[in-house]
Amino acid sequence: MTAAVPPPELIRIIKARPLPAEPVVIEASVAERTALAQRFGLGAVDHLRAEVTLDQKPRAIRATGRLQAAILQPCAISGENFPVQINEAIDLRFVDSNTRAPTADEEIELEADDCDEIEYAGDMFDLGEAVAQTLGLAIDPYAEGPNADAARKAAGIVREGEQFGTMAAALSALKKE
Repeated sequence: MTAAVPPPELIRIIKARPLPAEPVVIEASVAERTALAQRFGLGAVDHLRAEVTLDQKPRAIRATGRLQAAILQPCAISGENFPVQINEAIDLRFVDSNTRAPTADEEIELEADDCDEIEYAGDMFDLGEAVAQTLGLAIDPYAEGPNADAARKAAGIVREGEQFGTMAAALSALKKE
């Protein structure tokens, strides 16, 4: 038996034809931000806004823009939440899953070496989920908050080059001899 997949937290369905001429602006509601915070293990998502331009390209829809978010992220050392600002470029390609694969003698032109591909089926795709995934990838899982050093010291963890306790001092003295 497979587990039920929870519904996406940030749904913004876009019709593939015709594409919107103006950039698509996504601003997450309080409920969407709360759900995203839970999904990504954050203290909160205080603000999330993305502005995305969509362009029809051969075999794909190119989505470029910027994601800006303000989050409360747990420190990797202390676990305490601290504020983080995210300002991330968006560069995606939405590819119709029914598109015929190119043959060996057909040339495919990619405009960016590092843009991500997302498959969609039918005549619509979810830009909101793509923005949510961009947020998830932009979060540094090892970010340290302002109290990380104090938490290390309280736990007795020392950084390389630091001395701690009488045993370390004794070993250091032996090393010098």
